Amino acid sequence: MSKTELRTHNCGELRGKDSSKKVVLSGWVHSIRYHGNVTFIDLRDRYGITQITFDEKHKEKAMEIKKEYIVQIEGKVVKKPEPNKNLETGDIEVSVEKFEILNKAEPLPIAEGTNMTEETRLTYRFLDLRRPSMQKKLMIRHKAAQATREYLNQNNFMEIETPLLIRATPEGARDYVVPSRVHKGKFYSLPQSPQLYKQILMVSGMDRYYQLARCLRDEDLREDRQPEFTQIDMEMSFVDEEDIYNLCEGLIKHIWKETLGINIKIPFPRMTYKEAMTRYGIDKPDLRFGLELIDVTEVVKKSDFKIFNQAEQIVCLNPEKEFSRKEIDKYSEICIEEGAKGMAWAKVTDSGLDGGVSKFLSEEVQKELIKITKAKKVSTLMFVADKKLKACEYIGKLRLELGKDLNLIKEGQWKFIWITRFPLFEEKEGKWTPMHHIFSMPHEEFIGKMAEDPAKVTGKLYDLALNGTELGGGSIRIHRKDIQEEALKVIGMDYKEAEKRFGFLLNAFKYGAPPHGGLAFGFDRVCALLNRTKDIREVIAFPKNKNAENPMDGCPTEIDQEQLDELNIQIKK
Repeated sequence: MSKTELRTHNCGELRGKDSSKKVVLSGWVHSIRYHGNVTFIDLRDRYGITQITFDEKHKEKAMEIKKEYIVQIEGKVVKKPEPNKNLETGDIEVSVEKFEILNKAEPLPIAEGTNMTEETRLTYRFLDLRRPSMQKKLMIRHKAAQATREYLNQNNFMEIETPLLIRATPEGARDYVVPSRVHKGKFYSLPQSPQLYKQILMVSGMDRYYQLARCLRDEDLREDRQPEFTQIDMEMSFVDEEDIYNLCEGLIKHIWKETLGINIKIPFPRMTYKEAMTRYGIDKPDLRFGLELIDVTEVVKKSDFKIFNQAEQIVCLNPEKEFSRKEIDKYSEICIEEGAKGMAWAKVTDSGLDGGVSKFLSEEVQKELIKITKAKKVSTLMFVADKKLKACEYIGKLRLELGKDLNLIKEGQWKFIWITRFPLFEEKEGKWTPMHHIFSMPHEEFIGKMAEDPAKVTGKLYDLALNGTELGGGSIRIHRKDIQEEALKVIGMDYKEAEKRFGFLLNAFKYGAPPHGGLAFGFDRVCALLNRTKDIREVIAFPKNKNAENPMDGCPTEIDQEQLDELNIQIKK
């Protein structure tokens, strides 16, 4: 057998038209079957599986082959009388003339179709990725990346890389820091996003920038968060919100078409932040099911229930189902974990409301409640009372749990929604802070009036959500010094302090910054949803576990004393 040609075809390539061809295939042994004097193996590579047949003369040597051995075979393509419809190559097999075992393999500690813990999968990630199901997920990610570049290149974007070793700037999470060997006692930060650099590129006249940017944040992990992740990062000059919406909808449509062959309908619907919170209790609503929040504040304020009387807002859910006391306690606990003081309830009967808070509600109030909630017999009404919008937020978590528990979610749908007009500021511990970042442009009606009532100021901010997951967000940026100074004053920061913290950006703005804006999509989240999962670890080749560790290579690890001394670092015991 020739050593210069390890394969003429891959294992997913051959079809009936290739009958009688002499071929060389190489791959992993996926399965082995013995039938009398004939041995069959399924040979697998990234492209697919081909059935290989060993006749009687190869029987003894074929017995040496084990699962996951790497073998090379040379043989003839034979058309099957009865095709295997489960394989793309199922209408042919390859009859072996020569073969060679290229490498042996020990029995695998993990395998497709078995129950594996996350820790086992991440420890043996190199084997986990060998599974066809994982290779399919990474292929979808690859196609999504290619589609992204294709679409943005066609729309006059330039792909530009921004640095990974940067100056620390205040962001939402903790920075990862890198010590400088040359400049003792000084540190670089790893970027949480390329935010300031992409804005500087607009000052530089690049007009339309993008990159598949690596971002790093030292924050607590969950299924849609990792210490390092990828963004489809974009920025554009001379644009307003409508330009961003149109461009991004086209991008999403192109990605879904190229990766899944699905035609997404655009434009996407839009909803203000206030409407989303009022109707769904969350700024990334899952629209695959109804069960909207019902504001019953004006109705139940007439009751004798002290908690209702003292609350700014009372919100109700009517899941149209009766629950046991055990189930009610479970759902109450969900609201409490989210931040609520508790969850009130009442059951709907023929004669009105019964149980829970019903004893505090007059017959008139009960009738009004049943009317406004459209409640029918055998329903349990659920209430949360708190500050305005906070009540919505707390019961919004309950809505999602009920959607799962009651099987209300219609799978197989793609429900996109733009959330717009976010508040520019939020109050924390008696101080105003930016809800996103301080460089977001307010809507025109608030310019010159931001300090009058910061709570009412909305900005040109926008998020795109899909099926209850935030895909990405961005804003139109402030490009004028007077507007920037006004926004800074609201949060108690003067321009000199801002220059200390964001000096290189504000300095660049002195030399002519165009109106500009952008958006960043969480690429890992996009790829996860394309694969119909929310767990981004499923679409990242080498993710970290929930403790921000990689069980495969053992990082993070200690470094030796010589390196510490060179970096002028002392470890505090």
